[in-house]
This record gives sequence, C-alpha cells and structure tokens, in this order.
Amino acid sequence: MAKLSGAAVAKVEEICDAHQGEKTPLIMILSDIQRTFGYVPLEVQEVVSQRTGISVAEIYGVVTFYSFFSLTPKGKHVIGCCLGTACYVKDAQKVIDRFCEDLGIQPGETTEDRMFTIDALRCIGACAAAPAVTIDGKVYARVDVQQVPGIIAEYRGEEVVA
Repeated sequence: MAKLSGAAVAKVEEICDAHQGEKTPLIMILSDIQRTFGYVPLEVQEVVSQRTGISVAEIYGVVTFYSFFSLTPKGKHVIGCCLGTACYVKDAQKVIDRFCEDLGIQPGETTEDRMFTIDALRCIGACAAAPAVTIDGKVYARVDVQQVPGIIAEYRGEEVVA
C-alpha cells in the first residue's frame, strides 16, 4: 500500500467520519483500519491526521505502542506464542523457536507467502494452559514442541500425520 488508491483514501476517510462525534476516537479509528486493511501504514496515518487533526507523531506513537496494530501486513494466520512467566517456565521459548524454525521466520515477521505471522506475546491470560499459543483467536493449551508441525499443517490445509 505504498501509494494509496483513491478508494483506500475514501475508505480511511469514511472510517474517520464514522467516529467523528466521539470524545477520543483514535483507537477506534485505528482498530477499524487495522481490521479493514490488515495493518496501519504511514500513508494511512497521514490521511487520518489530515482528517482528524491529530498529529502523525501521536498516531504513530499509538500504532507502535499497542501490539494489536501493525505497520506491515500480517499473515493470513497470526500465531501468538505466549512468553509470559507461566508459559516461559514450561518451555514456551522452545515452542516459539520451533514455529520460527519450521516457518523460516522470526517473531514479528511474516512468511513470504503471507500465510503466517509469528508474534511473541507477554501474557494471554491462559496461565493454567501453559505453554499456550493462539492462532486467529483459537487457544492451543499445553503445546509441546512435537505438536508444532501438525499445528502448522492444520492451517496449511494439509493432512495431519499422527
């Protein structure tokens, strides 16, 4: 989305206008943009700034502070590996390392085919299920390193070999 199309600009402006009467609309505007485009690039932030009067610096600060927002496109499936204390002590680092190894990317990156993105998360609130992984909102409990290839195959639509 290096250069925004007229349709993209119109959509961003429509989203901004939908939140015009709200006291603090920025998070809601950015959330709608993230859902619509899959990320919030600088070009979109500039349109939001022009439409709302909020500085690009403030918008950029919000986008980079909250992990929900992304400056780059995410994969079709976002794998969130919890590295909070409960998960970490139950070998969550080995689990995320295996996802990274099998997919050939590091946390925060997306596969070339844009199928997967891996995110290292601090706590997802599933401490009793440690180590926990989320994919597109689905929580995988007590994930073992040996399960990782099967989980990836499931999202690729491949037959899972037991």
